[in-house]
Amino acid sequence: MERLQKVIANSGVASRRKAEELILAKRVKVNGVIVTELGTKVSDNDVIKVDDEEISREEKVYYLLNKPRGVITSTKDEHGRNTVVSLIDESKRIYPVGRLDYDTTGALILTNDGDFANMMMHPSNNIDKVYVAKIEGILLPSEIMSLKNGVVVDGVKTSKAHVKVKKIDKNTNTSIIEITIHEGRNHQVKKMFEAVSKKVIKLKREKIAFLDLKGLNSGEYRKLSHKEISKLYVLAKEK
Repeated sequence: MERLQKVIANSGVASRRKAEELILAKRVKVNGVIVTELGTKVSDNDVIKVDDEEISREEKVYYLLNKPRGVITSTKDEHGRNTVVSLIDESKRIYPVGRLDYDTTGALILTNDGDFANMMMHPSNNIDKVYVAKIEGILLPSEIMSLKNGVVVDGVKTSKAHVKVKKIDKNTNTSIIEITIHEGRNHQVKKMFEAVSKKVIKLKREKIAFLDLKGLNSGEYRKLSHKEISKLYVLAKEK
């Protein structure tokens, strides 16, 4: 069972707020009966009409994309640049769950399920995201501890993170660092390294929770299975 205004919004007829206005204006019928109470719940078997036109229920879809460098994490771009949505052959109106910077690559989920997207993005649900960063310089033990315990980014301290040094190249004075966070603030990983005076050269998101990029080359994608979607819901509720 889902709220009527949510079902109307998911169908693409109107936004959630506009759907509420339509209900209050007595323009919505469920099984032939006008409904005016906000929060009314409907099932998949109910026939919903707006202005006597039956709405179509949109099937929920979920994709995992290996985002390439130089692609915008958006549904459209005013400058005509490629977007992550344009990489996926899907007629439904999908959108990215969270964002990856223009020059950041890796795991990104796209869907048309707003509740699922909100669940995945909410920091209280602690969905782990694993990044691998190539940085300038070599982290000192004190800097590693600072990243692990949280650093101040835009005036707010980040949550604890898992940090692992994967490789150090003294010849080029660079390091490969794996860092796991569950927040999703704007440019967070780059700003975390900036907080310890390190610049990120390359950044890739390797995993979202248990979802990795195995079998997906840059720009490729796949549908998530029902089992994977259910497992993500369970992980979020466990936190």
